[in-house]
Amino acid sequence: MKPLLKLIILFLFINFGSLALGSFLMNNGPLTEWYTSLNKAPWTPPGWFFGVAWTTIMICFSIYLGHLFIKDKRKKLLAIVFFIQSILNISWNYIFFNQHLVFFGLIVIVILSLIIFYYFFKLSKNVGNYRYLILPYMIWLCIATSLNLYFLIYN
Repeated sequence: MKPLLKLIILFLFINFGSLALGSFLMNNGPLTEWYTSLNKAPWTPPGWFFGVAWTTIMICFSIYLGHLFIKDKRKKLLAIVFFIQSILNISWNYIFFNQHLVFFGLIVIVILSLIIFYYFFKLSKNVGNYRYLILPYMIWLCIATSLNLYFLIYN
């Protein structure tokens, strides 16, 4: 098996595993009385859309990461940034849905967004057009950040 394909499969496993762990840690978050009683932003997507969005994001992000780790020599930096991104992505679910810490959740998602934007603007020089595979993640984080901020202001 080619190194690129091995890396993409590895990142698919890690990224979807992270999604599963984050989902577990949110303890039925979107189904809880706390969340259902929140005043939600008018642009809040329907529940089914979250699964579609995250599936698309993680497939694209895994392909992007495979190319990034093949073409960039700064493996230690890439691994550290990926680890931090994963921890923030997983922990937001716990912080927001399980602990109901909306302000702290906003801080976490803003830092996560900065890291994803860092990937796009600073770490993607060697991957050519594959860098655009990170756009769904960037767009989703902008939406999610706005929803988190709305919850903070209007609840």
